[in-house]
Amino acid sequence: MGLALPALAQDYGNDARSDDPADLPGVRAVATSALAATPAEAPAAAEVSATAGLDSPATETTALELREVREVLPRIATVDLVSEPEDIWERLRNGFSMPELDSPLVGRQQAWYLSHPQTLARIVERSRRYLFHIVEEIEKRGLPTELALLPMVESAYNPMALSPAHASGLWQFIPATGRNYSLRQNWWVDERRDIVASTSAALDYLRDIYEMNGDWHLALASYNWGENAVARAVERNTAKGMPSDYLSLPMPVETRDYVPKLQALKNIVAQPQLFGIALDPIPNRPYFATVEKPADMDIALAARLAEVPLEEFRALNPAYNRPVANGAARLALPADKVETFLANLARHSRPLVTWQSYTLRKGDRIERIARHFGISVSRLKEVNGITARMKLGPGHSVLVPARDPLSVADTLIVNLPPERTAASTRAARARKAHARSLRTRPVATAKGKPASRVRNAAVRNGRSRAASKGQSGDRRTVAAVKAAGKRTGSRS
Repeated sequence: MGLALPALAQDYGNDARSDDPADLPGVRAVATSALAATPAEAPAAAEVSATAGLDSPATETTALELREVREVLPRIATVDLVSEPEDIWERLRNGFSMPELDSPLVGRQQAWYLSHPQTLARIVERSRRYLFHIVEEIEKRGLPTELALLPMVESAYNPMALSPAHASGLWQFIPATGRNYSLRQNWWVDERRDIVASTSAALDYLRDIYEMNGDWHLALASYNWGENAVARAVERNTAKGMPSDYLSLPMPVETRDYVPKLQALKNIVAQPQLFGIALDPIPNRPYFATVEKPADMDIALAARLAEVPLEEFRALNPAYNRPVANGAARLALPADKVETFLANLARHSRPLVTWQSYTLRKGDRIERIARHFGISVSRLKEVNGITARMKLGPGHSVLVPARDPLSVADTLIVNLPPERTAASTRAARARKAHARSLRTRPVATAKGKPASRVRNAAVRNGRSRAASKGQSGDRRTVAAVKAAGKRTGSRS
């Protein structure tokens, strides 16, 4: 994908978008270079301008200006709505149906993309694997195909993208919303990165928030900012008698630029030739297909059986956190490699997994385990996601290379400690400080006189007998509250 007219980016960023291409800033400025780049098309363009109206009472100057504008506009192909498009971009254009956003913000975002052609080219290249599937799912739901451009805004079509807020995947689901839409997130897999599962969840979510708002611009703002935040902003504006459309609501800068980014990309995809861009064709056919695997399988082995590079396999299966795809699961493979995979799998007589679980014993250290199983410490930590915040101990288990692959169990079980976050560390320190204070706190004796340091059975594990008795009484009270909560439908 090339950018033939870089001057357009600077010119276009200063004005609002117009529905009439002749009004686009920069069109006249680049007329000469555009015509020089395609001399063969100049007669055809001139022919278009020789239409009725030039012999009207308008002045000769007005006629010449009109002719000049018409000559520089590229010829736009007639859309064929009968036959299936061969190019996915054409299919996208045919399904565009969102209302246009008319704002100077769109021009600024458009200018940014046009002045960063290499970035745009990388995004387009990454989208090649996923666009057909996403467009298919959009059309099944009767949604606007502009939504297929949303991962360009969210993640630059990088399924491994992770935001500072822990949003992950093409569609940038945060953990809570992912769980709300049934995306599994565990030690083995994070379906927020799964192409099929996350796309289905994202489109369902977008449909839900569109039905909630009745407006696509507000639905997109909700996707970025949160539906509750948008609802509150609408409510505040309505209460003040102010408009409650997207451009009228107060919102964070990121959300303010969110829909303009999508509109800018839509404009570029709709008429790339107008901006001097050639979008590389993407075939309008499936890039990948899915197969079900019955048991644990090494990721590297699956790639070899499909005869695809490991990097390509991971790009289609980015949800797997470990070198093993655990249990029965779905694999995405290039569409032309499915039969190859199935045939090679049928002939494969060796174990499908070369990793095993190892349970730590007292005195075990990561360095010793790595040495014992012939793996580097860094690789062992990478495979198991072990961080400096984790404290391994007896009973925890890790994934290690199998000494005897034939003896590996069908289902691997790994048990690792949770990460120690700043909050959990503060809580642990607070508990220890509280326990210390209880050990040194004066406790009332039988006669009611304080005893400064009681070192007998009155204190057990940092709690006095009185405290223990009090907790017993509290337990009955809590039970009563819970019972009342059940009757009223609340949860404690």
